[in-house]
Amino acid sequence: MDQQKATPGALQAPLTGPISNPTAAAAQVLVNNPSAAAQALLNNRSATDHHPFHKNPVAGPQLISNPGVGQQLISNPGIAQQHISTPGFNQSFINKPSTAQALMKNPSASHALIRADRGGMLSMSDDNVMMKQILATHAPDGRDVDVRPLLSLVEDILNRATEHVDYLIKGTRAQAEIEEKAQQANFIAMLEALTYTIDRIACELSYKALGGSDAHATTTAIFNFLSSYTWDAKLVLSLSAFALNYGEFWLLAQIYSTNQLAKSMAILRQLPSILENTAPLKPRFDALNNLIRTMVDVTRCVVELKELPSMYIARDSPELATAMTHIPTAVYWTIRSMVACATQITSLTTMGHEYGRSTAESWELSTLAHKLQNIHEHLRQQLNFCYQYIEERKDVETYQILLNLFDPNVIHIDNMKVLKALIYARDDKLPLLDGTTKRQVSLDVLRRKNVLLLISSLEFSSDELSILEQIYNDSRIHPGRLESQYEVVWIPIVDRSIIPLTDETRTKFETLQSTMPWYSVEDPLIIQKPVIRFIKEVWHFRTKPILVVLDPQGKVVSPNAIHMMWIWGSTAFPFTTLREEALWREETWRLELLVDGIDPMILNWIKEGKYIFLYGGDDVEWVRRFATTARSVASAARIPLEMVYVGKSSKREQVKKVTAFISMEKLSYSWQDQAMVWFFWARLESMLFSKIQLGRADDTDPMMQQIKKLLSYDREGGWAVFSKGSNIVVNGHSTTIVPALSGYDEWKINVAEKGFDLAFKEYHDKLHDVAHPCCRFEFPTTTRIPESMRCPECHRIMEKYTTFLCCHDEQGIPGSLF
Repeated sequence: MDQQKATPGALQAPLTGPISNPTAAAAQVLVNNPSAAAQALLNNRSATDHHPFHKNPVAGPQLISNPGVGQQLISNPGIAQQHISTPGFNQSFINKPSTAQALMKNPSASHALIRADRGGMLSMSDDNVMMKQILATHAPDGRDVDVRPLLSLVEDILNRATEHVDYLIKGTRAQAEIEEKAQQANFIAMLEALTYTIDRIACELSYKALGGSDAHATTTAIFNFLSSYTWDAKLVLSLSAFALNYGEFWLLAQIYSTNQLAKSMAILRQLPSILENTAPLKPRFDALNNLIRTMVDVTRCVVELKELPSMYIARDSPELATAMTHIPTAVYWTIRSMVACATQITSLTTMGHEYGRSTAESWELSTLAHKLQNIHEHLRQQLNFCYQYIEERKDVETYQILLNLFDPNVIHIDNMKVLKALIYARDDKLPLLDGTTKRQVSLDVLRRKNVLLLISSLEFSSDELSILEQIYNDSRIHPGRLESQYEVVWIPIVDRSIIPLTDETRTKFETLQSTMPWYSVEDPLIIQKPVIRFIKEVWHFRTKPILVVLDPQGKVVSPNAIHMMWIWGSTAFPFTTLREEALWREETWRLELLVDGIDPMILNWIKEGKYIFLYGGDDVEWVRRFATTARSVASAARIPLEMVYVGKSSKREQVKKVTAFISMEKLSYSWQDQAMVWFFWARLESMLFSKIQLGRADDTDPMMQQIKKLLSYDREGGWAVFSKGSNIVVNGHSTTIVPALSGYDEWKINVAEKGFDLAFKEYHDKLHDVAHPCCRFEFPTTTRIPESMRCPECHRIMEKYTTFLCCHDEQGIPGSLF
């Protein structure tokens, strides 16, 4: 063999000599009639045992009948070394004329051969017959190759070779990951084990392209050689071999102008000639790049299907089984496309840029790309079905884990396991944002602390937020106090069906987050779907904010402390159900219960022992009549009377108009800040819902009955609460309160004996017994509705209706329960 390499005549003589053996004769026939010759060579298995490329004898004739290795050995020294190691095999090829040599003398024959090959591809309409041939080669021996690292390396080569813009933009990070993988011992060991296989496939692609072999025959030969590998391994190994050749081509193209060695090699490959005629070749390279990217897309799909976790999706599940039936076809056409791409590149380097002017070859690549794109779309669709199925299984599993974690009988050392399950389980990012420093922090800042989970949608009213912020900040003034020993974490609930979030949603989240002094999740999308399901189904979140309280061990001590927070503020710490019950036992029906923490002026009136009217409604005429009558009676009775208008739980815009009217007419004092109006009604409603949550909505204690009356009166017109200092004397509806004041001449004779407050109460109660206004409660479907409720007036079980309600108010009192 060494002598033959050293003697030019050994290589040159056969080029002009006669074709004196059957194999060489077949090569000549291949030039004249490529399709028939390729099929004949496929069926010829006489010389199988002489080819070292195949373990499977079926493909032997394809390689033996394909002369042209001699030319490949001359133009590619790296590949030649493998062939030189087998003297008998190489010697027989070197001493015989090849199709490549014939094509060098007659380039037009190459055009005919490639066109014939393309016609063969399109004429093979019976995919079933073709796939039976491919499936017959598949005999995996059980070895499992982790192809993911190799695929990442191949993707990097092909993306850079095809100048994939999106990839190159983020290439620094990808390159760092590849370099890191390249240093790993198992990756190095895998490459060492597979290098020989990849090189042999690369040789096959190169010299079959030079020899003009039938694409299907070459593809089948590769399948025979890779018969013992799984489908994904066949595909990645073949793509690696193609990338090796294609990468070498473009590496020379990119550096030949600055590197003398590369320049000399490029001249041998006719690269300067090709690159100087880029304009006419652009359609060819565009078609090549498009096809290569599609090949990578399909390969990625096949690998992803192989990597699907069997613990969540069985191989016989309909979603995966359907996808797997298409894998052989996808692998075949992807490798077949590699053969076509290799042929195009080899033709350019052997016949120059003139070959690239033909649009027919670009059409061939486009046709393959279209076919592969259809295959990719179908595989991606099936893969998405699998991912959806897996996600559903994982969601069920996560939901069950949450149920187990929050089992009251389960004891935890601290709250970290619970918080990780709810917020973010991995350690690859800092999931919280500190509202004070505006820096991201880990969940460890909450370890063994009382944690209040503020759960809401992004429709968080500014009134609600400002009041909560005030309560939180007040508790932080004296950090050593017991009632300040808690942390708040905002967990926003967003619509996960729209991912990524719209700019509007993202802006709304960031705006809310920026105003919060407590912790919040760094990104609303880290809250997973099963967590949202758990929050809705177990903690009964609808749209209104809730405040779930976890003790330092992560146990739920209150499913919703928002009512406690509105009523008692941080005094309710540690916000447990037991604390809630204890606070109710300490409460009485007094004016401080209604206005505490809202308006210090009213608290001063209470201390001074003044007579006070709290009143509300949205009827301007009734408001004028009430305020005028009350002022007249107070003047006649010579009592110190103060009045404050507190609005209505709904009809926000109308309340603003009434407030402006009161100020203009100077009828009484009123709350100009709508946040105060909102907080007054939020506290009242929280009192009712606190009792509902405790299962005591129908308590017969006078305090609860009066609260329910006031909430009911708000739905039925105007109302007024009359007190002397702290003591509430009358809680009346508009139908009784003004007539009672107007009848002052009838009951003023009792004032001297009983006092103004008791005389007024007696007369009002007589009118109330006659009028008996209806009681009504309305619960939106977004809140927990009690099964039944007793009337605060007559104590009968109230009838339940379904009501459709519209108050013609675009911006009702935010957060109102009614």
